[in-house]
Amino acid sequence: MLFNSWSFAMFLPVVFALHYAGRRAGWQVGVLTLASFVFYGWENPRLLPLLFVSTLVNGLAAQDLLSGGRSPTRRKLVLALALSFNLGALAFFKYAALVGHLILPASVWGQVGPWLRDIPLPIGISFYTFQGISLVMESWWDGPKSGIRGLPAPANAREAGWFQAKVWFFKAFFPQLVAGPIVKAGEFLWQIGPKRLADVDWDGAVKKLVLGFFLKMVVADNLKDATADLNLAAFRELPRLNLVALLYGFSFQILADFGGYSLIAQGLAKLFGYELPLNFNFPYLSRSITEFWRRWHISLSTWLRMYLYIPLGGNRHGEVRTFVNLFLVMFLGGLWHGAAWSYAIWGTAHGVLLAVERLCFHGGKSGEARNWTWLGAVQAFVVFNVVSALWLLFKLPDFSHVLEFVKCLANNPGGARPQSLYVIGLFSLPVVLWHLWSAAAPMRTRLSASRQWQLETCLYAAMLFLLVTNAGSAGDFIYFQF
Repeated sequence: MLFNSWSFAMFLPVVFALHYAGRRAGWQVGVLTLASFVFYGWENPRLLPLLFVSTLVNGLAAQDLLSGGRSPTRRKLVLALALSFNLGALAFFKYAALVGHLILPASVWGQVGPWLRDIPLPIGISFYTFQGISLVMESWWDGPKSGIRGLPAPANAREAGWFQAKVWFFKAFFPQLVAGPIVKAGEFLWQIGPKRLADVDWDGAVKKLVLGFFLKMVVADNLKDATADLNLAAFRELPRLNLVALLYGFSFQILADFGGYSLIAQGLAKLFGYELPLNFNFPYLSRSITEFWRRWHISLSTWLRMYLYIPLGGNRHGEVRTFVNLFLVMFLGGLWHGAAWSYAIWGTAHGVLLAVERLCFHGGKSGEARNWTWLGAVQAFVVFNVVSALWLLFKLPDFSHVLEFVKCLANNPGGARPQSLYVIGLFSLPVVLWHLWSAAAPMRTRLSASRQWQLETCLYAAMLFLLVTNAGSAGDFIYFQF
């Protein structure tokens, strides 16, 4: 079920009313869990068994790891089995064809290759699998002595039932189920409890929903149509300036699309009394690649840091080991997005840039607290162009198509097709203005509270108007494919 669909427009009010119809936590958790499974299986009920099994396995593993009286050997075995299940399921559905093509003899690949390539990718599997790994790992680290914050080890059958109810709710919560943010167990489970309608943060929820739907339906969906020529069959015939515009247009589109989804998810969670982590923090204001990864897909970068980079040793074993860890984490982060070498190269390129920054500039520090200067603006412009160029690997998973695009960029004639440039520029402008709005925050503080309120009210009213009058053709969110 898409957030930007009429079925969801009918689904949400019903779930909202049922949720607040009861005041007990058990009722509310039950309503949202059931609604989440309905949401996930609405268009394809065949997806439900995998989510069901994933939740069951991770819930039972977490309960066992948090229970007292377990020997170290048993705990290690449970951890190994749970991680093997999670990573095995992810590998089978996402990477079976890639791995099979690499390791199978040509004669065998010719027989099984078509079957492996046809394995469907369950929507959201990367996101809810990572949440399952978070649950298991935090259960392993915290153990029976302290338990995960908000999820202590059950002492009896009644507590065991509530334990599992919390796990099922955490794994299935529909706002973030299929495209994040990736929520870690310790930052969500403690929030589970009775919610009151009177406590809903209406102002925060409505603002996030309006901005999120605006970014998706007005900006991303219109840019989706405007950048449709970013494919091998079409871009070969385009002038050089249009090729550059397509690349910039996709850069703004992917931020508006995924950033819009994350804002909608945060707004929906607020309606039910829950807080989801920030996932985007104006990433195109970044003055280094290091800072970019502190601002882009924050939930993924923090997950990779906590569950991969730090366990590998992080930066605790010298510069060479640190560079290797950065390279490996970003390589795997690229492959997380899809079983294609262009994704791996995209992640590797970011890993190399992170290592170079660390070597030459001692790492890029966050620029959130720094005042803007001309040098900072130039740095942000350079980083934006590097990031935008690398998005080509994202848009064209076939690496040969990437090389062809670069060849066309060098050899195609100049000139332009003005109408395409106008459309891309028009619908990219809101993302630019959104970032400038953030950069101008120090100046906005000089305005009185009433003037700030009037300005924000006008902006949100304008976004609502454009949602009604200028929404693009509805389409899936880009990150559904991951």
